[in-house]
Amino acid sequence: MSRMAELTARFPALQKLGTISRSVQLGALAAAIILLAIVALWFRGPDYKVLFSNLQDRDGGAIISALAQMNVPYQLTENGTAILVPADRVHETRLQLAQQGLPRSGEAGFELIDQTRFGASQFTEQVNFQRALEGELASSIQALNAVQHARVHLALPRETLFVRDRQPPSASVLLTLYPGRMLSETQVAAIAWLVSSSVPNLAADNVSVVDQNGRLLTAPAGSGSGDATRRDLVSEIETRTVQRILTLLNPMVGSGNVRAQVSADVDFSQREQTSEVYRPNQLPGQAAVRSQQTSTALQGGAQPAEGVPGALTNQPPPTPVAPINQADLAEQPLGPDGEPIDGALLENAIPAPGVAEPAAGIASPAATLLSGAQLGPQGNARNDATINYEVDRTISHVKDPIGQLRRLSVAVVVNYRDVDGEPQPLPAEELEKIDALVKQAMGFTAERGDSVSVVNSLFSDDGPAAPPFWENPAYIDYALQLLKYILIIAAAILLWRGLGRPILDNMAEAKERLEEEAQELEENRAALEAAERRASEMTRYQENLATARTLATKDPRAVAMVLRSWMEKKNVN
Repeated sequence: MSRMAELTARFPALQKLGTISRSVQLGALAAAIILLAIVALWFRGPDYKVLFSNLQDRDGGAIISALAQMNVPYQLTENGTAILVPADRVHETRLQLAQQGLPRSGEAGFELIDQTRFGASQFTEQVNFQRALEGELASSIQALNAVQHARVHLALPRETLFVRDRQPPSASVLLTLYPGRMLSETQVAAIAWLVSSSVPNLAADNVSVVDQNGRLLTAPAGSGSGDATRRDLVSEIETRTVQRILTLLNPMVGSGNVRAQVSADVDFSQREQTSEVYRPNQLPGQAAVRSQQTSTALQGGAQPAEGVPGALTNQPPPTPVAPINQADLAEQPLGPDGEPIDGALLENAIPAPGVAEPAAGIASPAATLLSGAQLGPQGNARNDATINYEVDRTISHVKDPIGQLRRLSVAVVVNYRDVDGEPQPLPAEELEKIDALVKQAMGFTAERGDSVSVVNSLFSDDGPAAPPFWENPAYIDYALQLLKYILIIAAAILLWRGLGRPILDNMAEAKERLEEEAQELEENRAALEAAERRASEMTRYQENLATARTLATKDPRAVAMVLRSWMEKKNVN
């Protein structure tokens, strides 16, 4: 008996199912699938979407408490760093949480100032300002593409009026970078300058930048961090000089026929010089007068008042003048006793001690006075003059730039010229032209001590003898790589033959044995079913035979009639 027959015998309703058309069966199956899908969606609950991710423990706890008060269902994923809420309530929940100031992810900024309390002390206000400044700096640093999270610590010393007690501020920055990303030296310097420019009196050298792996990205002061920059500057000067020389000489002698090397001596020392120079006064007549003081006294022979009182008689009579020429009086002035004095005596007697001589072009007050004076026998003359001139002073402050080129040394080698297949040296005139071009290209300066050496020599094309291929390092590397792959393949083949194939063979044999056993079981089951059928048929035959015997015993006549009818049917056939 087959499996279908057994099912049909056990479930009689399947016999009726076979009478239904195939289209009706397919429709019923589709309806059943749709019904199951609806029931599954119904019992699955609402669809959850991410509300916030990458949350800190402090923010996560505050958000969960707020969601519980708002009766909003939630789920936690990613080890509690992400919160899921129903998809239809994501935006509404975010707005409600934002109204409560959640989440407080990242560092707090200047919004802390809006939360000041009444009666807060000066220390509290200073701490809040420092926290706000740190948060704003961290937010600015996180705007960089490679920075995932940033944290800034500021060490701001207390301000004091004493200069000796003042301490410079410092700062440290901890960066968490995205996986696979790095910061260049320029970006690290930019972060340091960003922090130093945001804090008063903070130097960029006092800013330390550290990544999440504990590596110091900013080298400490005095550690030679600028050596790489200096080497790059020297290398750039040398490379650019070589390029300029080759650009000029390659069209003349041909590409590959000139070699140039440059050595640059760069001074990286930093110097500052302040000088104050005093020079002698300028030429006579060109000196600048700062101040001038003149005192002049002139007195002749005074006479007592005489005559009738009145306005005219109160005036003293004029000093009598001797009948001498006015020019002679100017040339020979009179002394106190009325006697004329010579010019040498006047020059030695008029200036007072410590009085400087006037510069050329400036008239002496005494000469001006005596030139128009008319002194009598009792006349006196006096002159005091003080003249101060400006001092010729020069103050200069010079700060030399860092990285000043002190000397250039250039060496150029030019190959021989190929003439009719034979190399020939270049003429002296052409070498002089090449030397002049090299000096122009490098910016030759004799005062700086630059040197140029141009040599015309035959280039040797014969390089070192190539080693045999079995000694060539490249071939040796290829052979080692090939040998490694061959060993890997051989090991794989051995493993396959030693382990893989026996395992597969055993699995195939086991499968065959299982199939044979299943076939034997099927045959035994079929034989058993056949035996059961024969046994049931024999049992039915015995039962029929016993029934016939019983009828023959009870009613022989009826049995005779049945036999007669059978015989008649047989004869008819």
